[in-house]
Amino acid sequence: MTTAGNTAATEPTVTLRHNRVELALHRIREATGDAHPLLLLHGLGERTPDHTPDVVASWDGEIWGLDFTGHGASTLPVGGGYTAEILMGDADLAVDHLGTCTVVGRGLGGYVALLIAGARPDVVHGAVIADGPGLTGGAVSPTSQAVVRLADVGRTPDPYALLELGRDLRPPDYALDFVQMATSTSHLDEPLCVAAAFRPTWLEAVAGAPGVAQMGLPDALDLYR
Repeated sequence: MTTAGNTAATEPTVTLRHNRVELALHRIREATGDAHPLLLLHGLGERTPDHTPDVVASWDGEIWGLDFTGHGASTLPVGGGYTAEILMGDADLAVDHLGTCTVVGRGLGGYVALLIAGARPDVVHGAVIADGPGLTGGAVSPTSQAVVRLADVGRTPDPYALLELGRDLRPPDYALDFVQMATSTSHLDEPLCVAAAFRPTWLEAVAGAPGVAQMGLPDALDLYR
């Protein structure tokens, strides 16, 4: 492994430091053409795939995957404290390392893809939200949450991540704030694309917003190539 620099490293896995957490950014496939890198963000409880998923195999740039905090080969924190915004910080380090890239997120990774597209429109050349674990999240308005102590299993995925991110608060108006940030500053006409068939409340709001495309993942890749 190596520490991140300003450009993608030649090693298959790069270590990025997010405070005390070490994140694993994996190069799944080398470039076969001229496209910029494609960053894959996995679903809740998943990890970066070992091989290129068939649905993105047509992409001819490098394909990378990030293991979120508490997932895959990334650090397993003590005691939980997960939020989607922490994972957005993970993704921010990845896009900063790769430079201009397109982001495809499954489930929870799709929600994080929305957040990072709004936060970093300077480097995110299109973000695609696809079906996968953790797409729904939790309530759409503040609620009382029970405090839970879980057993330490010593391996990823972290049970705290599964619990806390599975009930993550996702108000539609908050999601639309990130749509606005993405669409108002991106050079793309449609910097966001909803490829998911399942549409929880927050995603229905996103899909109906101006500047958001709706199409299958293969067509979305063509849009951002």
